[in-house]
Amino acid sequence: MKYVILIGDGMADYPIPERGNKTALQIASTPNLDFIATEGICSMVKTIPEGLDAGSDIAILSILGYDPAKYYTGRGPLEAMGMHIPLDESDIAFRCNLITEKGGTIEDYSGGHITNDEAGELIEALNEEFSGKRQEIVFYPGISYRNVLVLKSESKDNDFRGGKEIGGAPPHDIIGARLEENLPKEEILRNVVLTSKKVLDAHEVNAKRMARNKRKANMVWLWSGGRKPVMPAFSEFYGVRGSVISGVYLIKGIGRCVGLDVIDVPGATGYIDTNYEGKAEYALRSLKDKDFVLVHVEAPDEAAHLGDIDLKVKAIEDFDALVVGKVLKGLEDEFADTDEGYKILALPDHYTPVSVGTHTKEAVPFAIYHSQAQGKSKSKNKKEESGFDETSARNGDLGVLDARAGDLMRFFFSKR
Repeated sequence: MKYVILIGDGMADYPIPERGNKTALQIASTPNLDFIATEGICSMVKTIPEGLDAGSDIAILSILGYDPAKYYTGRGPLEAMGMHIPLDESDIAFRCNLITEKGGTIEDYSGGHITNDEAGELIEALNEEFSGKRQEIVFYPGISYRNVLVLKSESKDNDFRGGKEIGGAPPHDIIGARLEENLPKEEILRNVVLTSKKVLDAHEVNAKRMARNKRKANMVWLWSGGRKPVMPAFSEFYGVRGSVISGVYLIKGIGRCVGLDVIDVPGATGYIDTNYEGKAEYALRSLKDKDFVLVHVEAPDEAAHLGDIDLKVKAIEDFDALVVGKVLKGLEDEFADTDEGYKILALPDHYTPVSVGTHTKEAVPFAIYHSQAQGKSKSKNKKEESGFDETSARNGDLGVLDARAGDLMRFFFSKR
C-alpha cells in the first residue's frame, strides 16, 4: 500500500459575509479534493490540543500521532533541525523572524517578504555585531524572513526552561501591537531584539528597499525557543518508510526528527510562488522505493495572514489542481491496478481565517480515499452539492477524531 498525506496549510476558514457566507474552501474550485471527500471518507479532526497554541508545529505533530505535550520543545529547534543546524544538548534554538518595526509597533511579521539574498546580508550583519559576546549568539539564514538564532550554552540547567514560554509571541499574532509590551521577558533576548534595530534599520539592504517603496526588515523577533527534541521514528509507529516535502524548514525539521527523508524540491519557497507541480512530481517519484510521503503547501496560510481572500482562494485552487490533482493521477496510473493500491489523506493543519489573520483552534476537515475500497466504504454524505469543506465534513462519518491520540493515523493506516 502506498500512503500519501497532502496538507494545505491554513485552508480552513470562517464563512465570509461578503462572499455569501461561504468559506474559502467553498468558494474555491476544488474538484480533486471534492473527489477524495465524496468517493472516500470525510470528517473532522482536532489537531490543536487544549492548552496549546494553534501553530503548524503543534498541528502537524498531532496529525502524525506525536503528542505535542510529550514531544514538543519549541518551534525553533524544529526549524533548526530542518536547516541541518547542529544543536548540542544544552543549546536553545529560536525562530527568528525579520520583521518591520514602525512607530513602536510590529507592522509586518515578514519584513515585507524580504528576499533570500537580502535576508542573508542582514543575518551576516547581525552575526558580525554579536560575535565575541559573553554568551555565544549565532544567527542562521533560512528562507526569506524565516531564520534561526541559537544560544550556545555550557549547561542545560540555565534559566531557560524550554517550550513556548521562551521568547515573544508569534509575530503574526501581534501585528499592530506595541513593541514594548510584547518584548521577550528574558534580558538577553530583549537585548538582541533591541540591538538588531540599531544594526538593521540603516543597513544598505533596507535603504535600497525603501528606495523601491518596499518595507524595511529592520528588526528581528525571537519566539518559540527550546532544546533539541527526541522522538521515536515514524517507521516504529506505523511500519512504513517515507519522505516529507515542504518549502518550510519547520516541516522539514519535523520530518527529520521522526526519521523521514527530507526531499528538497527546486523552487519550493513556502510562499504563493512555490513550485506546486514540482512537489507533486517529487512525491510520486519518492513512492517508487518508499511507502509513504507527506506533502505540505504553505501558500493558503500565507494568503490568510495577509487577509487576502482572493489570494487564499487562488492558493487553494493551485493546491487542488497542481498538487492534489497531479498526485491523484500519478497514483491512479502507477498503483491503482497493483495488489496493494493506495490511500490518500488531504487536510489543512489548522484554521487561518482571513477575517482574523492568524491561526485558530477549531477541528479541521479531512478526507481519505482508498483506491481499493470503492463501493465498500463510501461516505454517507453523498449529495451532489457535497465536497471538501468545513460544513460537509461536520456531517461526515467519523465525528471528530483526536489527532494527538493517534486516531487519525490509526484510521489512515488501517485496512478500511
